[in-house]
Amino acid sequence: MMLFAALVLDRIVGDPDWLWRRVTHPVVVFGNLIGFADRRFNKADDSAAKRRQKGVMAILALLALAVAAGLVLNQISDRLGLLGMMFEVVIVAVFLAQKSLADHVGAVVEGFRESGLEGGRRAVSMIVGRDPETLDEAGVSRAAIESLAENFSDGVVAPAFWYAVFGLPGLLAYKMLNTADSMIGHLNARHRDFGRAAALLDDAANWPASRLSAVLIAAGAGLARGGAAMKRAMATALSDSGLHRSPNAGWPEATMAGALNLALAGPRRYGGELVMEASLNAGGRGQAGAADIASALIVFRKSCECLAVVVLLLAISL
Repeated sequence: MMLFAALVLDRIVGDPDWLWRRVTHPVVVFGNLIGFADRRFNKADDSAAKRRQKGVMAILALLALAVAAGLVLNQISDRLGLLGMMFEVVIVAVFLAQKSLADHVGAVVEGFRESGLEGGRRAVSMIVGRDPETLDEAGVSRAAIESLAENFSDGVVAPAFWYAVFGLPGLLAYKMLNTADSMIGHLNARHRDFGRAAALLDDAANWPASRLSAVLIAAGAGLARGGAAMKRAMATALSDSGLHRSPNAGWPEATMAGALNLALAGPRRYGGELVMEASLNAGGRGQAGAADIASALIVFRKSCECLAVVVLLLAISL
């Protein structure tokens, strides 16, 4: 029931700027700790094997800190009774991203409306790593939709899942791991070895949530666009998810591609380098625009509602 309340609270309130301008967000604290570990232990003159060893030790230490913090917060919550339950609901809501994700992706639609392609490029540069200046309207739109789908899994479903399974220690450990993957889990010269353990553990942690997110997106597509869209979404997830370079991101992205009957993914540029990737739902429409982003947002919101309903039903049944 606390998870259900947190989902509702996050859907309504999200991450208010006025608060996080005055108080450091916990994920920023996690990022500072990960950055310290990277600077302190990831040495360029170490061998690849030593960097991998240090990377394992660093991520295990960071996860231990996160679990310890979760256990302390659990103790505080347990001792405060009803007030403690409310305290825990707020903590969980802080680590969910329904409203903030919808706001950031919705800003791309507003950017198109207010400033055309340049406005869309500016807005999408805040949520994706690819080079926005190389994207046309369809490229910007696809990037926004792909980010929405992937982050539904990473930013909403996965935190809810690990909180449901292991409480606050599970939630904080997942967010520490996911933040580490985003910072050091890259295949560049500096992080290929040191961040390897974080990347592999993040892949494992996101395995169940990515599959669950595909089911939720398909259900959301059914509510928003009808039974045919739901069937197409699930069929595309099953057929095309394995085409993605990520073992997890392909599930929500392929499902969203099928739901909207769009071709997503494909070649894109990161840091000036062209990365060749297969298309998801290659037979779908190649041209996308602001209207498609708006449609994806409707599917996303319905998917979030499906998640909340599932959590509520589980809470009642248990």
